[in-house]
Amino acid sequence: MKSFWRITRYIFPYRLHLGVASFFMMLFVIFNMAAVVLVIPLINVLFTAVPATATPIPDPVTLDNFKEAALAYMNNWINSMPRLDALRYICLLILGSFFFKNFFRYLQTYVMATAEQGIIRDLRQDLYEHLHRLSLSYFTEARKGTLMSRITNDVRIVNDTVIAVINSLFRDPPQILFYLAFLFIVNWQLTLIVILVIPLTGLMLARIADYLKRESTRLQETMADLTAILDETLAGMRIVKAFCMEKFEINKFKAFNERYYRTFVRIVRRRELSSPLTEFISVLVVVVILWFMGSLIFSGNSGIPPGVFVAYIFAMLQMLQPMKFFGQMFGSLGEGMAGAKRVFDLLDIQPRIMDAPDAIELDAFRDRIEFHDVAFKYDTSGYVLRDINMVINVGEVVAIVGPSGAGKSTLVDLIPRFYDVVKGSITIDGIDVRRIRIESLRGKMGIVTQETILFNDTVRNNIAYGITDISQEELERAARAANAHDFITAFPKGYDTVIGDRGVKISGGERQRISIARAILKNPPILILDEATSSLDTESEQLVQEAIENLMQGRTSVVIAHRLSTIRRADRIYVLDGGRIVETGRHEELMKKTDGLYKRLHDMQFART
Repeated sequence: MKSFWRITRYIFPYRLHLGVASFFMMLFVIFNMAAVVLVIPLINVLFTAVPATATPIPDPVTLDNFKEAALAYMNNWINSMPRLDALRYICLLILGSFFFKNFFRYLQTYVMATAEQGIIRDLRQDLYEHLHRLSLSYFTEARKGTLMSRITNDVRIVNDTVIAVINSLFRDPPQILFYLAFLFIVNWQLTLIVILVIPLTGLMLARIADYLKRESTRLQETMADLTAILDETLAGMRIVKAFCMEKFEINKFKAFNERYYRTFVRIVRRRELSSPLTEFISVLVVVVILWFMGSLIFSGNSGIPPGVFVAYIFAMLQMLQPMKFFGQMFGSLGEGMAGAKRVFDLLDIQPRIMDAPDAIELDAFRDRIEFHDVAFKYDTSGYVLRDINMVINVGEVVAIVGPSGAGKSTLVDLIPRFYDVVKGSITIDGIDVRRIRIESLRGKMGIVTQETILFNDTVRNNIAYGITDISQEELERAARAANAHDFITAFPKGYDTVIGDRGVKISGGERQRISIARAILKNPPILILDEATSSLDTESEQLVQEAIENLMQGRTSVVIAHRLSTIRRADRIYVLDGGRIVETGRHEELMKKTDGLYKRLHDMQFART
């Protein structure tokens, strides 16, 4: 139930909505009860052969004689007018009661729906914002499909069950209490039978809810797996078809789909017990009371007028529906708790990279970036970087090269604090990056990678990503510097062309140049270029390389490249191997080391070309 109480934090801002909804529900119950009570005079008018004489009214009216007083008032009112007029008034009152009953029910449903969806909106928004606060390391370990399932499927389950239970708590108990009060007034002995059955029903529903919670956890985990498989398959459809793996992927999906089906059927088998079980027990009680009261009527010992008896049975039948709904929602609570737990488990994950309490702003980059005996490892591996000592002076172009797996990308990821060092420190102008506000630190950097990240939006919005109030002139200036303006204007809609999911509608070189234009427009003092041309053809590489050179002018640049021809003019080259810096120098200096790693990599690359 811990998750249930945590949801109440989201309910609190909507307490006014809930109060208004409760008020409308009370009015609904009052008019609903009025419709039930009006059955008494209706029966008396229709089936009493001779008008009854005036009934004495108890004086004073007390709780003990309230029922007799109410019946006396009603009887005298009927007898004060012709029978047909009384029937006309009663019919109008019944019609009015049903009108206002349904009117206030509509208002209650509308106000409650506003609160419900507001609660779910806030929960979903908190989840999405929390994802942005999490460190990059979390997203390298978690499956994207699992995250998507939690923010969509699990939140939907919370809405369909937990929030529905909260709605039921504000809707059904008032109705049940009003009906019970009426039944008590009419005959408290018989009503005790009804009350004694409620704990038995609650116990059975609690057992069902506990089972549903366990099974729903399995169901939601399976749905997360299905979502992850679907996401991976759609993203890699080209590879699936290239390797003729359609049947393999279909069978893998089929196995999880079958598991989901079987788990869901088990849940439905138990969950759907709650509603008929509640209804059957309630009807059983009604039947027992009907038999008992009927026996008393036949023996002439009932002491209850026919109209009151019919109203009593009618009230019991009316109480069945809210009891049925309440039981059904209670049975579904376990399913919702499983979804809520998965949602809150995600919200409870703490970001590893956070601002220090005394974090400061980095107003400008003036001197140098320096690595001091840096070591780093991922959680599930040994050290991937060791004893890294490196200096990047302002305005320099520093290149990092090495064989695959040497740790190049990991090293540059430490500068913007995508990860934190395990040992040592990285300083900018003598300030440890862990003491600089993350937004301030990353705001000084532009990053262009081999895997260009573009969004399913217009070219304009992709270039101006994160920048507001940009003029068309500034946008075009950045695009021209990135050699992108010509191909952009060739599109039918120019800068307003939507480029598709991850930029699938344009070529790799065009995507890269849009990414560079984005970095140029940001105008950062520090650039990180991670293998920015390694996957391009010769023509595209030349255009992108020209764009990169335009981008690097007047900026401090850290460049990773497999194609060593692109970094010959670097001020300094660091050669990594096995997570360590094994060589340092300019291109000409490193080429003089006949047995050096840099020369060997260079010769191997140019021997192939």
